[in-house]
Amino acid sequence: MTENIEVFKQNSIRISAGCGTIYIDPFKISGQPNDADFILITHDHYDHFSPEDIKSVAGPHTILVVPEKMERKTEEIAKQFSEIVTVKPGAVCKAGNLELETVPAYNIMKPFHPKNAGWVGYILQIDGRRIYVAGDTDATKEAKAVQCDVALIPIGGFYTMDAKKAAELINTIRPDVAIPVHYGELVGKPEDGETFAGMVKAPTRVEFKISF
Repeated sequence: MTENIEVFKQNSIRISAGCGTIYIDPFKISGQPNDADFILITHDHYDHFSPEDIKSVAGPHTILVVPEKMERKTEEIAKQFSEIVTVKPGAVCKAGNLELETVPAYNIMKPFHPKNAGWVGYILQIDGRRIYVAGDTDATKEAKAVQCDVALIPIGGFYTMDAKKAAELINTIRPDVAIPVHYGELVGKPEDGETFAGMVKAPTRVEFKISF
């Protein structure tokens, strides 16, 4: 069910789908694959919006999707793309033939990701499934209302949810599969994945995609 999903460092994700190859927050990408049909950015922190890595994966027909408040930040790399789509939190839209929804991504009691920044997570409609890439967020009321088949959730703590809070969110939204991300690199420990998995309740299945 998730063979088409790869997770690299932090929130760097690659999804192969019928509509094309999708990267979310490419970061520390090896080589120059230049195979992206779509690049989706959740927010402007350096480990999520990396112009160098974006250049490594972008191809001649790539569509870039960014939060609306990041539009000016994309000016330096705009020539690389066939189209740039800007999105607001809580929207339903299309980028080319990719259907997506945006979910507000923010901290509740921490200052790192303020709600008024307009940053987002994405729900992607891919091959009949809803794939939720939460971005850097806490377990917000909007996140708790998400309906999805697969959820990629940050568990590293400090800037985002920790393993316990992430498991609580997963036990609320109950996807078929939960994939932990954003840990074991800049924040969190590799063993946080096992902690998270131990607290996620059936029928949700936890799958690990990051290699340490």
